[in-house]
Amino acid sequence: RPCLKLTVRASWSRQMAAQISKKRKFVADGVFYAELNELLTRELAEDGYSGVEVRVTPMRTEVIIRATRTQNVLGDKGRRIRELTAVVQKRWNFAENSVELYAEKVANRGLCAVAQCESLRYKLIGGLAVRRACYGVVRFVMESGAKGVECVVAGKIRGARAKAMKFTDGYMIKSGDPKRQYVATAVRHVALRQGMLGVRVTIMLPYDPTGKTGPKTPLPDQVSVQEPKEEAYVQPTTSVDPTKEKM
Repeated sequence: RPCLKLTVRASWSRQMAAQISKKRKFVADGVFYAELNELLTRELAEDGYSGVEVRVTPMRTEVIIRATRTQNVLGDKGRRIRELTAVVQKRWNFAENSVELYAEKVANRGLCAVAQCESLRYKLIGGLAVRRACYGVVRFVMESGAKGVECVVAGKIRGARAKAMKFTDGYMIKSGDPKRQYVATAVRHVALRQGMLGVRVTIMLPYDPTGKTGPKTPLPDQVSVQEPKEEAYVQPTTSVDPTKEKM
């Protein structure tokens, strides 16, 4: 009997040690996502990396990489995606065949803030003038159907004195709950000869009832005026007063 009690107690304590609290689990998931996003941002920057989504299923963990050039992410005969899978598996101690990486193409890269921020970054690295590079991004985003766009470049743009230049077009909301759904923001750093530049691209997505190019929920201050219904014509009726009848 004492041996049985000790065995049960030891197994129960091991089970409690293996369990993790909800708070620690959420923190661990957040750290995993942040590190994975940083790894893929540095590795796939030239391939139009636009974000990552992690789905945990009972069988395996699925990592969906969103990019504008998915063929470059996959590599020759899927070699590159297999290399990335092996790196993720070894770094986070996943079991064999328990993590799977997929590449998904961005539907509209003009409405993706990360893709446009990377595009602006490579334009500046290539030596293009700041004003010309920013106006090119602003025009492309607005032609893709965005409601508004804002590009900010800060640092030593010309001369020794640092300054910030802002280029805007369209409509942009800055506060409130709709900002979480409608506004996409991306920040990148550009190491140039004269110093480090900071680049921020903010895009306000359009309202889309299907939810493909933008949020399904309309803006709370959006007013839609309904067309008045056509009223059916009613024939006027004449009542006959019996007292005034012709004799």
